[in-house]
Amino acid sequence: MSPARLAPFPFSRPRRLRQAGWIRDLVRETRLRPEDLIWPMFVREGVDAEEPIPSMPGVSRLTVDRAVEAARRAADLGIPCVALFPYTEAENKSPEAEEAWNPDNLVNTATRAIKKALPEMGVLLDVALDPYNSDGHDGIVRDGVILNDETLLALEKQALAQAEAGCDILGPSDMMDGRIGVIRRALEENEFPDTMIMSYAAKYASAFYGPFRDAVGATGALKGDKKTYQMDYANTDEALREVAADLEEGADMVMVKPGMPYLDICHRVKTTFQVPTFAYQVSGEYAMLAGAIANGWLDGDRVILESLGAFRRAGCDGILTYFAPQAAELLDSAG
Repeated sequence: MSPARLAPFPFSRPRRLRQAGWIRDLVRETRLRPEDLIWPMFVREGVDAEEPIPSMPGVSRLTVDRAVEAARRAADLGIPCVALFPYTEAENKSPEAEEAWNPDNLVNTATRAIKKALPEMGVLLDVALDPYNSDGHDGIVRDGVILNDETLLALEKQALAQAEAGCDILGPSDMMDGRIGVIRRALEENEFPDTMIMSYAAKYASAFYGPFRDAVGATGALKGDKKTYQMDYANTDEALREVAADLEEGADMVMVKPGMPYLDICHRVKTTFQVPTFAYQVSGEYAMLAGAIANGWLDGDRVILESLGAFRRAGCDGILTYFAPQAAELLDSAG
């Protein structure tokens, strides 16, 4: 006698749709493509060189010419955009962070080089003072206080220098109040109406940023913490208020940062606002996975795609990830 005749059994059997690879592919709800990825890169001074970052296995600081080569690799893999971050030498840092709006600073120079070699490659630049500030903060510091409105003037100059260099997307990550409105107005008034803004709208004061600060040379400079301007990890409704404000001020896209520990925020933002929503799989997330992969504790190919697929499942339209080239190669080989 068959098991179905031994006891009542539902006519619905979910395993029918899991019995073979072709049917699993056919009914898959969420898909990941190379076009969903943005590849963050770190740029350093010099020529034809790269410098491994110990806390980020497999990631290096690249000279501008090597960054152009990496962008070319991204284009060949179908990755539509790269994000550039500078390693700023100590002599170029100051309390006022003037290097941030130097038209010939590292990221502006790299942007021009990439856009000359690959006009169709998107370039995203970070708008914040921390790589250039001798205090290590995203804003200007006076007597231990991070000044909001004075910082906005510096961010405006930084954003305009980046737009002039040919940047396609500005990514204000500073979390100062009102910065999106100031930057959008400056872009419009200076004939950069098509420059896009991807606001780091919900950026949390997180312990997952440590390797990134190593990568840009900001670890030793930081005095205190960033909790007076980055968000408390316990809050979710606050994220929605931040996103709403940035959209009202002129952001075209919004970002949640960090990524995997904040997938609930990604989902709330996307379902609430229905705007292009991105997440950053930040340095600490990358370092944990890359370290476990290197030690053989995790299956690298599988965990890379599974972790990135989680962002898409949560509602993200795209992901900034240091795994971008590996993920694009895996997706290509999977057909």
